Amino acid sequence: MIEPALPPAESYSPQLRTALVLTGTGTAGAYHAGVLRALHEAGVKLDIVAGRGVGVVGAVFAAIDGAQRLWDDKGFWSAPAVRSFYPWRGMLRLAAWSVVVSLAIVAAPLAAVALGLIIFPVDFVLKMVGIGGASGLAGAYLRFAQSAFAPGALPTWLPRLAVLVLGLAGAIALVSGLRSGGGRRQRGRFWWRVVRSPLSASEVTDHCWRVMWDLIRGAARLKQPVPAEIGRRYTELLAENLGQPGFRELLITVHDLDAHRDLVFALVAETRRRGLITRATTAAADARRGEVFDLSGVGRDHVADAIAGALTVPLATDVHEMRFAPDGYWRGETHRVCDRPASLARLLEELSALGVEQAIIVSASPETPGPHALSAPRLDGRGRMGEYLQSSEASAVRDATNVAPGGASNAASGGIARLFTIRPEHNPVGPFDFAGGFDDRSDRRQPLAELMGRGYEDAYRQFVEPVVGASGERVGQGAL
Repeated sequence: MIEPALPPAESYSPQLRTALVLTGTGTAGAYHAGVLRALHEAGVKLDIVAGRGVGVVGAVFAAIDGAQRLWDDKGFWSAPAVRSFYPWRGMLRLAAWSVVVSLAIVAAPLAAVALGLIIFPVDFVLKMVGIGGASGLAGAYLRFAQSAFAPGALPTWLPRLAVLVLGLAGAIALVSGLRSGGGRRQRGRFWWRVVRSPLSASEVTDHCWRVMWDLIRGAARLKQPVPAEIGRRYTELLAENLGQPGFRELLITVHDLDAHRDLVFALVAETRRRGLITRATTAAADARRGEVFDLSGVGRDHVADAIAGALTVPLATDVHEMRFAPDGYWRGETHRVCDRPASLARLLEELSALGVEQAIIVSASPETPGPHALSAPRLDGRGRMGEYLQSSEASAVRDATNVAPGGASNAASGGIARLFTIRPEHNPVGPFDFAGGFDDRSDRRQPLAELMGRGYEDAYRQFVEPVVGASGERVGQGAL
């Protein structure tokens, strides 16, 4: 069992301002859902929820008392659409199938020749038993081969067909690449537009907004609007009910590739909004206007951009383009935003500035216990990318929860001394294994539902029972 950063009985107090921090990529969201369910049942008080990566999904639902939509039978992570998250891009699949079809076409003559290796022995056996007929199979095969390899048959149209298949696939890829230029001018040879990131993040983003719209609209049968409009309605709902039971402050972060900095999107209580940007010196406060966005104001127009950017995996998917307001700090520029695993430290820094005194960090990336824990490396493409992401996220959690001797937190923790972690001891499900992952230790496949159940159990075993139970206190207002 993974111990909290500090002795639980001495450090946890439900009277302190508490934050829940969800960090991870892809399938980690199912683990977050299991943890949220356990905290909901235990009545753990949360004042603010924060997230990066897929953690923003759990954060935005938990902020408006909608966390149940993450784990229920028809919820976010139980829907069949989850299996289609982060698929290989269509053009990449088209290129792969074009090569396969072309190889099959080219191999047709070889298959015809190889057929003779089967026909001649069979024909010999049939003749030996007296049922081979006058001409036999060998004669029929020879007539077929002679006609197939005639000058106007296979040697003529098979190469043409292979070239036609590859040429058609190349033309489709070229047209698709030229149409995917985006809102920014791009540098480099035009053919590099065809070579895009291998995975697509649109499926998980669209699913997030579908489930969110079902929650916001309630029983009303209304057509789903565009994500920007849903985002505005979401912030209005949260801002109007902030402070009510089940509603809590929100903080999420994405990385701006063009500005070389993290962007923070927050909706906090009225008493804390003024210090959200002006808490630093005058010069630093001016720079923070380009980093921190108050979702209760003009920042509400960027909720959809923040979620889309957080669900964008660096290099694995195309970045999300975010256009700023003309009267804002960035003067109408369009920036490329995506997730950054190490931005967990930035989340903790901002939470500390917002008065958070203790934080619960939830990660689906296990920490390697020591020697004799190696497993076979993944060979598939998404598995390789997932291994790197899981390892880097585990390192980010370890750096953030590292506590110096004497109980003082290090700089990576953002100044929050009371840190608690909920994470699995072992997780065979990679970030992109939405159909489940194979566990070498138990020699079986573990579905995503089991990962969600593990988060539920880990929350009770690592936090609710030893930490909340040891405090001997219960919380009410603001509980999940």
